[in-house]
Amino acid sequence: MQIRPATPTDVPAVLPMVASICALHETWDSAKYGFLPNPQQRYEQWLTAQAKSDKSIFLVAEDAQTGHLGAFLVGTVEREIPIYRLREFGFIHDLWVEPQYRHAGVAKQMVMLAIEHFQRIGVKQIRLDTAAVNEAGQRLFSACGFRVSTVEMLIELT
Repeated sequence: MQIRPATPTDVPAVLPMVASICALHETWDSAKYGFLPNPQQRYEQWLTAQAKSDKSIFLVAEDAQTGHLGAFLVGTVEREIPIYRLREFGFIHDLWVEPQYRHAGVAKQMVMLAIEHFQRIGVKQIRLDTAAVNEAGQRLFSACGFRVSTVEMLIELT
């Protein structure tokens, strides 16, 4: 797999992966991840903007033999609320690897490239969320240097 920066022309090929990650998240916790219909269509403009941004990181992994996109990662620079010393942080929103490309190190390579990108542009901290049941994701992110910093809790009210 060749990992490269995404372009706006990659977005249509990424959208089915967005649908897959959204569907998985919803099975993990439908209260937290209760998506509106067709969430991938709602991502289209946002992903296109991230592909054009110097601060964002939007990577795709392309199968060198088929040209098929098999993974993506997207992260942005976010502003912190003005009570903290830290003014901005990198945030990895999504990481997806298609099942046939898993366990080959693609996800780790993409995360490490995102870390390098944020470091290069002067970001001092990177955050991400991962579902409580996503033990594989937690192992991956720990192996890349991330640590648990908060535990989000949820209650549904009727």
